[in-house]
Order: sequence, then structure tokens, then C-alpha cells
Amino acid sequence: MEAHLALASLALRILLTAVGVLTATAMRPCAAQEGASPPSAELSDRCPGLVAQQKPRLVPAAWQRDDSATRRPAPSGPASVWPASIGADQARITYVGHSSFLIESPRLVRIVTDYNDYVRPPVIPDIITMNHAHSTHYTDRPDPAIKYVLRGWGPSPDQPARHDMSFEDVRVRNVPTNIRDWSGGTERHGNSIFIFETAQMCIAHLGHLHHTLNQQQLNEMGRVDVVMVPVDGSATLDLPGMFEVLSSLKASLMIPMHYFSAYTLNRFIARAEEQWDVEYNATPSILLSKTTLPTSPKVLVLPGR
Repeated sequence: MEAHLALASLALRILLTAVGVLTATAMRPCAAQEGASPPSAELSDRCPGLVAQQKPRLVPAAWQRDDSATRRPAPSGPASVWPASIGADQARITYVGHSSFLIESPRLVRIVTDYNDYVRPPVIPDIITMNHAHSTHYTDRPDPAIKYVLRGWGPSPDQPARHDMSFEDVRVRNVPTNIRDWSGGTERHGNSIFIFETAQMCIAHLGHLHHTLNQQQLNEMGRVDVVMVPVDGSATLDLPGMFEVLSSLKASLMIPMHYFSAYTLNRFIARAEEQWDVEYNATPSILLSKTTLPTSPKVLVLPGR
């Protein structure tokens, strides 16, 4: 009997010790979270971020935004798509022209890329991004009604722009890159790749990209679903370099921009068709969701230049 009691007492002490160890382990932060992860050969799965992971909230009709004070008249004709609604899991992308796109979230947050004085959408956006290459990619006179003005360059070459902001159901962050200056040299951090996270998707705008991306920049971007890519092959990165970038990003959807003419666009398309499917959209706008993205990489051409 005494032997049985001793064994039972020993078993109880072992069980209590194990419980204590497990409890202490659960309460202690993981060691891997205490330091920065080293760069890896694979793109980190940073997308979607904290904001994009949240399900878009259902907004009662009485609480929906009244844009009557800021909405400009929509363009006429069948390509006019601004009055159409957006689903809770969708984002709408409209090619405004040159390097400017209008991106709209499920909660109708409006973003315009490379906002400038020459090509603007018929609505006042909530957020604009700009790059410093030429005056067709930025303005010194943004509309004062715009809530967030995000410049893709910093106050000096040693101080790159750093943005990571959230507004309603959208997160916007950037990855600085270099551009050529007017003398043929390099302007450090004069361009930013902007990443927009909404509707469970990451949408990247390469801006006026002039060079291929190193592993650190790719890791900062993370895996993206949609990328807007300059395809002129001369003012920005040459075509071999741009295809290297696109192959590294592995985005489901690639949308050409900054191509000036049909000849320039067709030169990019001819090379793209060697690797990916190419599709032409009938209108400048498309509704996208995570579930309807192509299962293999595709180039989608939106009308405009």
C-alpha cells in the first residue's frame, strides 16, 4: 500500500511540474518575435496587413458617406463607372492615364497614384501618392480637400520617405527606390513603390522605377496580388530589367502604365506573351476580389495611356 501511495505522489508531482512548465512557456513571448527576421530568398507574406485582414464593416445606409460636396461630375459615356457599387470583398481600379490610377476600397476610400496637375480623376480622392521623377508624377498644388498627401521622396537623399498609414479599410505603405537625375546621375530615394492593402489584397504601384529590386526591397514589399508597371522601357527601367522585377514579384495580375504610344505598349505585350496570358479590358475600370484573381499570372491592359 505504501508503495502505491509513493508512486501516486510521484506521478502527481510530475504532472504539476509539467503544467507549470507549459504555463510559463505559454506566457513567455516567442524568441523569434524578439528580433528582426533575416532576408530570405522567398518573398515574405506581409500581405494583407493588419487593416486588410479585418473584414470590411457593413455600413448602414444612414451612415454612408455623402460625397455630394466633393464629387465632381462623372464623365459621360459607357466607360463611366463611378456610380457603380463596390462589393464588401472588392476593390475597383480605374486607369486615369499615364501613371495615375484611381483605387477604391469597399468603403469607398479613394486613392489616386502619381497625382499631378495634368491627369486627374473626376472625383476628389481621400489619399494621393506622388513621385519625384517629372511633373507628370506629382504636384506642388494638391487639392486642399485631399485628406492625405503622401510624397514618395524625402527631404534629402539621406532621408527617404517612409509611409505606413491606415484610413478606414485601407493601409498604405511605401518602399523607397532611386531614380536618375537630370544630369544622368542618381537621385537616391527619389521614387517610392506604394503598396495599398484593402479587400484582402495587396496592390503595388511601381511608380517611376529605374532599377531592378534587391532582396531587401522585395522583402519590404512582400507578396503582392496586383502590380501597376511602367512599360515604356526607356524613361523608366528597360524591358529586360522590368521583366526581371515582374518575375520576382510573382503577382497574379500585372497592369501596364506609362507607355506613351501603341508601339511602346505592343513592344511590352509581345515580350509578355512569351511568359504570361494577356487580356484587354473593354473599359478603364475593373472590379477585383481575392477570389477572382487569376490563378496564374496575367497581364491586363486597361484602355488609356
